[in-house]
Amino acid sequence: MFRPVSGKVNLPQVEEEVLRFWDESGAFERSVRKDGRPWVFYEGPPTANGLPGAHHVLARVFKDLFPRYHTMKGRYVLRKGGWDTHGLPVELQVEKELGFSSKRQIEDYGIAEFNAKCRESVFEFVSQWNEMTRRIGFWVDLDHPYVTMDNDYIESDWWILKQMWQKGLLYEGYKVVPYCPRCGTPLSDHEVALGYREADDPSIYIRFAVADEQDTYFLVWTTTPWTLPGNVALAVHPDVEYVEVEVAREGKSERLILARALLPTLIQDYRLLATFKGSELVGRKYVPLYSFMQPDRPAYYVVAATYVSIEDGTGIVHMAPAFGAEDMTVGQQYGLPVLQTVDSEGRFIAAITPWAGMPVKAADPAIIEDLQRRGLMYRSERVRHTYPFCWRCDTPLLYYARSSWFIRTTQYRDLLVSLNKGINWYPSHIRDGRFGNWLENNIDWALSRDRYWGTPLPVWRCESCGALDCVGGVDELRGKPDSNFDEVFRGGVDLHRPFIDEVTYSCQCGGRMRRAKEVLDCWFDSGAMPVAQWHYPFENREKFQEQFPADFICEAVDQTRGWFYSLHAISTILFEQA
Repeated sequence: MFRPVSGKVNLPQVEEEVLRFWDESGAFERSVRKDGRPWVFYEGPPTANGLPGAHHVLARVFKDLFPRYHTMKGRYVLRKGGWDTHGLPVELQVEKELGFSSKRQIEDYGIAEFNAKCRESVFEFVSQWNEMTRRIGFWVDLDHPYVTMDNDYIESDWWILKQMWQKGLLYEGYKVVPYCPRCGTPLSDHEVALGYREADDPSIYIRFAVADEQDTYFLVWTTTPWTLPGNVALAVHPDVEYVEVEVAREGKSERLILARALLPTLIQDYRLLATFKGSELVGRKYVPLYSFMQPDRPAYYVVAATYVSIEDGTGIVHMAPAFGAEDMTVGQQYGLPVLQTVDSEGRFIAAITPWAGMPVKAADPAIIEDLQRRGLMYRSERVRHTYPFCWRCDTPLLYYARSSWFIRTTQYRDLLVSLNKGINWYPSHIRDGRFGNWLENNIDWALSRDRYWGTPLPVWRCESCGALDCVGGVDELRGKPDSNFDEVFRGGVDLHRPFIDEVTYSCQCGGRMRRAKEVLDCWFDSGAMPVAQWHYPFENREKFQEQFPADFICEAVDQTRGWFYSLHAISTILFEQA
């Protein structure tokens, strides 16, 4: 006799029965065949301070499919889950809950108290994440996950950075970096790639008066009027042909200098007076638009720069080294001054008297009005173009000169590109397209963040002589001369700020070594997971070697320049292996 089978099937009930059977029988745990040949899967760590969405369900279905298939073929597929617990995503959520809108409010509240809130928030929705994972049948080990805020994980991060330090790859530099004035911190190039979108900005053509020549002007184009108070030079392409033309202006005549190729798009009625190569303009002086700040070196003259384009604009570029990476590079070649007219909150400093305290983007209309009133505006329009926004708070980024810590990834650019060729991408065009093209233009990784909840940068600086030291682990820090590590952490070790900031030790000169206050880019945390999930090299050496490198990683396309890049860069530098 057979049991009667109903013609009506309650599929949700059937699913629950299957899930119950899996739970009670330990089906997942029993399926992990340790006697099989390893097939390695890396699980990208989500942040559990927000609820999972439909896109997480879709991604986890793909992540389950292939490990399950290889398990059924007899392979040993260890599926270790993980949680991403550091960085701006966490901080901004806590700021929102506390009603904060600036770093000053966090510091008034207390870094220890703020970070305690961050620690609480990162697992606020972990039960919902776990239930979603169970409900869709995604088999992954969430009982023994890697957690990026754990001391062991942080220590492995420190070890990685110590290896880079010893190779001369970790350095402090004064560079123009993408900067979020809302979050008060620089961003890395791969973070910037996550936030580009269309924006509407000014497009203005300005007259810069040539020194000692009446009614003669360099015609200059910019889409960032707020950078003009920081102008110190004009740049031309040395090999491009330029013209000087006479045009009518309010019943009088004036002379304008611009690239010949762009003349037809800007001026129709003119009399050609002269043509010359850009190199012949180099050294000519002009009258600055603004003199709020006095430069400490020669300024306000024309320089040569091969990056100057004649595809748009006028062929003459206004240079403010404080706000442009190319401007800074050329400025250093010519010894130009750097006028930092903007504070760390993205507002004009007090010296810029008409607009002191104003957010710089909000000051654009006032600057345009000022130039129009003074008769220096040739044309004012709007332009629709792509512009980078903060990937977390949606604030327009500024390019801003400041001191930051970098990883010299450019030293490994060729190897990054070469090793990428051996990665089996789906779809295949990403290898040489979205990812490969981007790698070929690799710039040094802006690593440090002027924030609070993150892996502390393991660099100590002497208060007396300025000597720098990179620490590669807890025992190393504890063993430094006259270290107060055990005194600071008498009640238990927490390597986060502000406690780690209190750890000092003696320098060879007799001064005290104090930690640089920055924390790490949270993408470094996630990219370190192949190493840090095992607390390598402090333990689990054999397990790390068994589980590196990965056979399978599956994430959304936005991770191409996020987690995929940080994994690829760290692996390439540490092991010269993808």
